[in-house]
Parts: sequence; C-alpha cells; structure tokens
Amino acid sequence: MSSQEQRAALQRKIWDIANDVRGSVDGWDFKQYVLGTLFYRFISENFAAYIEADDESIDYAALSDDVITDEIKDDAIKTKGYFIYPSQLFANVAKNANTNDSLNTDLAKIFAAIESSANGYPSEEDIKGLFADFDTTSTRLGNTVTEKNSRLAKVLKRVAELDFGDFHNSQIDLFGDAYEFLVKNFASDSGKKGGEFYTPPEVSRLLARILDPKPGDRICDPCCGSASLLIRAGEQVPEGENGVRDVALFGQELNGATWALAKMNMYLHGFDQARIERGDTIRSPKLVEDDQLMRFDVVVANPPFSLDKWGADGAESDRWQRFHRGVPPKSKGDYAFISHMIEAMNPVHGRVGVVVPHGVLFRGGAEAVIRRRLIKENLLDGVVGLPANLFYGVGIPAALLFFRRGKVDDSVFFIDASREFEKGKNQNRLRVEDMDRIVATWQAREDVARYARRATTADVMANDGNLNIPLYVDTFEAEEAVDLSAIQAEIGRLEAELASTRVQLSAALEELGL
Repeated sequence: MSSQEQRAALQRKIWDIANDVRGSVDGWDFKQYVLGTLFYRFISENFAAYIEADDESIDYAALSDDVITDEIKDDAIKTKGYFIYPSQLFANVAKNANTNDSLNTDLAKIFAAIESSANGYPSEEDIKGLFADFDTTSTRLGNTVTEKNSRLAKVLKRVAELDFGDFHNSQIDLFGDAYEFLVKNFASDSGKKGGEFYTPPEVSRLLARILDPKPGDRICDPCCGSASLLIRAGEQVPEGENGVRDVALFGQELNGATWALAKMNMYLHGFDQARIERGDTIRSPKLVEDDQLMRFDVVVANPPFSLDKWGADGAESDRWQRFHRGVPPKSKGDYAFISHMIEAMNPVHGRVGVVVPHGVLFRGGAEAVIRRRLIKENLLDGVVGLPANLFYGVGIPAALLFFRRGKVDDSVFFIDASREFEKGKNQNRLRVEDMDRIVATWQAREDVARYARRATTADVMANDGNLNIPLYVDTFEAEEAVDLSAIQAEIGRLEAELASTRVQLSAALEELGL
C-alpha cells in the first residue's frame, strides 16, 4: 500500500470513529475528544520509543512504575519535556478501558500528572494546558459516569486500532495528517464556528511559499488558531543535516480550546520548542521581550474577518504604539491585526503575509487613512486575489496582502487568481498548478495579461490608495464579434423549416381524420 493510500485509509477510519462514537455530541465539540485521544497516543508512543531507545529487550509498557527512579524521571523530563509512567501509557489505559469503572477520572488524573511532571523544568510553560480541553468529566460525554466511560472507552479502543505504520521509520507524519484531517472536516461540518480556527492547507502553503522563510528566521502568527498556517510556514524551511529545521515558531491564540489544539499540533508536527501564548493579541500581546513587542522575520496570519469589538477603546493609549497610522473602526478589526503585524516584523527585512476580506482593499474612512499611510511608507509589497468559497463557512472571496521592510523599489504587485480553482461541493480548492502559477508569477514580478500587473506606489496613490484589484489588472475579455447577416440567414432557414414541418403535420392529421 502506497503512503497516499495508507493516508486515505487512515482518514476514512478516523472519520468513521467520529461519526460512530460521538452520538448526539456536536461534531465541533466532540473533535476535542478524538484529537485529544490521538494526541495522547502520540506522546505515549513517542515517550516509550525514547525510553526504549531501539533496545528490543526493553518493553516500557510492560514495566512496573516502581522501577522508575528519580534519576530516570529527571533525565527524561530534561530531554522530552514531560514524563509518563508505564501505567499511564495510552496502550495500557486503552487495554482495560472497557472494564474500568473510573476511566473518566483516571484519564483526568493521568493528564494532570503528565502536565505537572514538567513543573519546575524549562518545559513547564510548554506542557501546561496541553490537555486543558480534554475534559473527561464533561456532561457533553453523557449525563452519568457510565455514559461518559462508555463513550471514552469506545474512542480509546477505536484509536488504538488505527494503523500508524512503523513509528520507528518516520511514519510519524501520519499522526499529523490524521490530526489535520479531523480539524478540516469538523471545520467544514460546523460552518463558521469551525472556520474560525482553520485555514485551508492550500492557502497556508501558498502564503508560506511566497513569504519564503529562511533558516534562522523567527516566524510568528499572532492569531494562530490551530496553528496550521504557522506550521506550514515552519515546514517551508528545509531540514538541516541533523533532520531539524533551524527555525523558531511563535504564536498567540485567544480561545482556550483552540490554544490547546495549537500546542498539540506543534508536538504532532515536531515543533516541540514552539512558543504558543494564550491571550488577546490586540488588547494584551504576550509575545514581548525587553518591554517591547518581539520582532519577527516573518509574520503570517488569517485573522478573524472584520472582527467587531476588537479593542478600539484602548487603541489611542496603546502602550505599544501600534496604531500611530490611525485607529481602525470599532466594528472592523482587520487593520488592527494588520497594524500589529507591521509593528511586529523585523525593522530591516521583515515580511508580513495576511489573509483579508476584499473590503480591506478599498473601504473608506479610517481604514483608507491607514491604507494610504502604509502605501506612502512603501511597506505594501503586493496583493493576491483568491477565488471565492475557499474558506470553511465563508463564501466571500478573500485576498492576501503582503508587506515588506527594506524594499528595493516602490512597486506594488497585483495578481488576480480568482478565476483558477477546482470547484468543490462545499468549498472550492486551489490546485497545485494554480499555486505554482501564483508563486512563479510573484517571483517574476512581471505583467501578465488579465492576470498580473506591477504597479508603482504613485499608480496606487493616483487611485487614492484603493487596492481593488480590477483597478490594476484588466480581466476584461472582448466578446467575439457577432455576424448579424449570418444570424439573420439562420433565422430564415429555421422559419422555413418550421413552416414545412407544419404543412407535413397538417397533412398527417388530415389523413387520420383529425
């Protein structure tokens, strides 16, 4: 079985688990139990593999907790960041799940123990809250302990049955693929609620390819959701000789459940050292150092579209002075996030890529003031228009805005990629060839008829800073000339044919006496 076939089979099984087990629990709420269980299995197998160190004589799951010395525990936490006793491993808990009358509380204790194992170690903040949204005592699982245990046992058993391949032969990506598959499908299943947290992988990859992170870069997503966009940016950096990517990832997320998902996602994709903070990026940015906003080589984000009540009341007195170009309107926070991202990028060579609704390109008022000032400062690098209905639960078309420090010219590059996509039942999708064309065109920065244009800041300011793509990329296609005489001749022919048919029909009816 090929890796693609294995991945597809795995995804089908995981979706079956979700549909079979969740019962009356809302899909978006239940995903946390499937994903949490998946993550629990991952870190258990990862930890056991570390302890065994390819020594076939050691079966960590079969050991007694009593053989674990303080020295073993201390060394493991310093290396892995956490500790799991043999009895706490996923395999051992899943094995006895059906007969464990205290399964829900046992799981809660295990998760608390894993998190607390890092207390006092450098990894404490990284591990804290990993299982925060995996509430095994929640009434969402059932009204009685028996109902909760039954549903939890089913999830554990079904996840235990999944074939992840040979863990030791780098099939670990299957965990990450399975994770993202569930997030994507629950997002689609839940409409806007899910779409708040998930950026389609094609858009994530496109942003990462255009921003082109380099080894040694610091990359940030200030509203990272489940961190899929941040991960794609990190994966754009090639692995070094040691198999490790020389890149530092940072993120912040307001929603507690999604913050926990983001931290899990980092572990699933091998970015154990990523720093993911919880909090409101606009009202209380957590990524600070030396009492200043941290600066990043790459800042990327898909902020919530036109967020209402984003924190405008405190913008005038913002201690970070992020809104010196103007305060965005109270009812639309798009430029609040953009302003934050601009101030957070490296002042010499920083790059920003952000997903925005089209209104950001041309709305007036305070937004127009901010937009014009960004253009006059020669920070705007380009605009890419995307097809409609790419995002889960959001049918409107979106665009990508790119900003850059240290530009060598005053050009603004526009691409209209809105007409090239694969139409889907629920969402449209960018194909590989669509993304390849966008990236190649962006890198060349040359005019392409009805697709791309390199404008100057003077050109843009001549339109009063309006970034509406049709102002710069003419997509008009002349209609084929109409031959009126030929059409008239065809009409005459059809009328004669119709008259003849009527005569024939009349004769036939007469013969029948009708």
